[in-house]
Amino acid sequence: MFDRIAPSYDRLNHLMSLNVDKRWRRKALREIVDGTPQRILDVACGTGDSTIAIARAAAEGSRVTGLDISEGMMGLVMDKAHQEGVADRIDLQVADGEALPFDEGHFDRVNCAFGIRNFEHKEKGLAEFYRVLVPGGRAVILELSVPRPRVVRWVYDLYFLHILPRIGARISGDKAAYAYLPASVHAFPAPEVFMEMMKSAGFSRVRSRSLSLGLCRIFVGEK
Repeated sequence: MFDRIAPSYDRLNHLMSLNVDKRWRRKALREIVDGTPQRILDVACGTGDSTIAIARAAAEGSRVTGLDISEGMMGLVMDKAHQEGVADRIDLQVADGEALPFDEGHFDRVNCAFGIRNFEHKEKGLAEFYRVLVPGGRAVILELSVPRPRVVRWVYDLYFLHILPRIGARISGDKAAYAYLPASVHAFPAPEVFMEMMKSAGFSRVRSRSLSLGLCRIFVGEK
């Protein structure tokens, strides 16, 4: 599915979020980069928006590895990275986020933006994030969520369940993909439940923050 929608994915993402997704990524960056050379893994990197943003913000000497299971999505990353002047800081790996091909303690940070809701076994993914982090490392997970205030939820459901799939289908030509998107967000665990899943995977000092009236959340856990 993601291979099919890759050519229109960026344009639709920014259009349908009114570019707010860029602001959410900037907020996540504050939890990722720390001014020192770092090894950073961006899981489910898609077309590389977060990968490139991290590479731009990270200190000199940092390496950013973008990983995704969709070759179609990742096929767009390096062209964008060259345009932004950060291609020399980025490595790419096609792999499953539930079976990361890296040794234990390989990365200082693991980032996953708008991807973990697509994992079939989220617990396995979280356990892998924990495994590949160095002691003291941090996982930063940015994910869409369902807002709780009643009025906001009504507007959200109207847009996300009825309007967005039509726009997505018209532009991408893939009706099923943009019906899947809202369904996957509604199926994602409640924040409290997901934080417990992170703790069960081994993470400590787990916390979350609501963004844009609950349309998105940042989850952070440390090893």
